[in-house]
Amino acid sequence: MSTRVSPLLEVCNISIDYIGPNNTCLKAVEDISFTLNEGEMMGLVGESGCGKTTLMLSLLRLLPVAGRIVSGQINFRDHDLLNLNEHEMNQVRWRDIAMIFQGAMNALNPVVSIGDQIAEAIQCHTPINDRGRRHAAVDELLELVGISGERAEQYPFQFSGGMRQRAMIAMALACHPHVLIADEPTTALDVMIQAQILELLDSLRRKLGQAIILVTHDLGVIAEVCDRVLVMYGGVMAEYASVDTIYNNPAHPYTQDLIKAFPDLSNPGDKLASIPGYPPRLDQLPPGCRFAPRCRHAFQRCHQEQPRLYLLEKNHQASCFLVENERIFGNSNGKLPDLGV
Repeated sequence: MSTRVSPLLEVCNISIDYIGPNNTCLKAVEDISFTLNEGEMMGLVGESGCGKTTLMLSLLRLLPVAGRIVSGQINFRDHDLLNLNEHEMNQVRWRDIAMIFQGAMNALNPVVSIGDQIAEAIQCHTPINDRGRRHAAVDELLELVGISGERAEQYPFQFSGGMRQRAMIAMALACHPHVLIADEPTTALDVMIQAQILELLDSLRRKLGQAIILVTHDLGVIAEVCDRVLVMYGGVMAEYASVDTIYNNPAHPYTQDLIKAFPDLSNPGDKLASIPGYPPRLDQLPPGCRFAPRCRHAFQRCHQEQPRLYLLEKNHQASCFLVENERIFGNSNGKLPDLGV
């Protein structure tokens, strides 16, 4: 008899609101669920403003003052992080779950050396009290991400963009966390540096056995290194499946349009598609499906009712009325509708 292995991280039906002007309630994230296993890399993809960073900040309970987790569970090793007090949560941050924040230059303190910033994380979250051992650990971390330990005394402005990003990765790895959240770690970097950063994250995952959540809007990045993909739109889950399913058999029109908007190297002459319009503002969410105003397949029901998340097959979910009759307990043929991909 096989024993069920619990996921390392299990997020269940998380909803997050922001309190806006005049105490208005802005629904930033609604009913998101996913699991993350040890050594797995999950891609979180979607356009800017779809709630990716908000969702990730909620895992560490680092939302801005106006943010509120209004429902759901965040289970890390079967313990709900939402039930912890602030002192207990501080023991989880950086030691168990760490984050590479978006924008390395803004995330680093410009008047503190790189080495001291990494050492601070070690001092706060590990039992290493000896200054010499901390500095040795800093040098080892920098070497791990491809930076000479001799540069630990330098400041962020003395590092290139790619090196600052590597320094942020070293800082996130300082306490050997089980889960690493990388929030758009390749933004504003040139193509060669992007490839180096992605290769570094993938090699660290394989070497250290860490689970990684990679937040990005670049589908090429997702295809290269991820095992599973969560596609978000307007604060809700559009689709969730393995990377092979997302690229070879996408069910949600938004996922399909994202893939069409990405260059196909096998057909360089193809014209890139675009999705008309913009993602919805939090204070102007449309009735019904949030993608309906931009969807080429939308019909009347889409503008009136938010579709539930349908299970199409094992580990493949999509929130679209077009797949309602194709869910796992629906049509026996198991085929998805042809939406023109």
